[in-house]
Amino acid sequence: MPHLVILYTPDVEPDADMPTLCRALADTLLAQRDDQDRPVFPVSGTRVLAYPAAHCAVADGSGEHGFVYLNLRIAAGRPDAVKKRIGEALLERLKRHAEPLLAKRHVGITLQIDEAPGQVYDGKCGNLHALFRQP
Repeated sequence: MPHLVILYTPDVEPDADMPTLCRALADTLLAQRDDQDRPVFPVSGTRVLAYPAAHCAVADGSGEHGFVYLNLRIAAGRPDAVKKRIGEALLERLKRHAEPLLAKRHVGITLQIDEAPGQVYDGKCGNLHALFRQP
């Protein structure tokens, strides 16, 4: 982790440049440091995924309003001050990216961070972590 999932109404896609936003937000996550100046998140566990909603209803139903929802899921254990800095950094980067979109139309944007306390199951399979493991 972290896993950042972006869900958006398809009508914002032409003006949102989702591939660039995904990379910018991943880089923002990777730039985060804790109070001892250590990386907060591992490179190999950082994921940003964006999906257009297949079906949606926004505001008054006129079809003129878009929505972008971002949900960051992180493992438990980080201090509240670090989580707040992460949220602020993501929101600032998101605001900069969204300026052209918001200049053209009305769009609601929500960023939420969820922490995974006491997971019931967390299975993993793959070889990506080994690629970035320090010797």
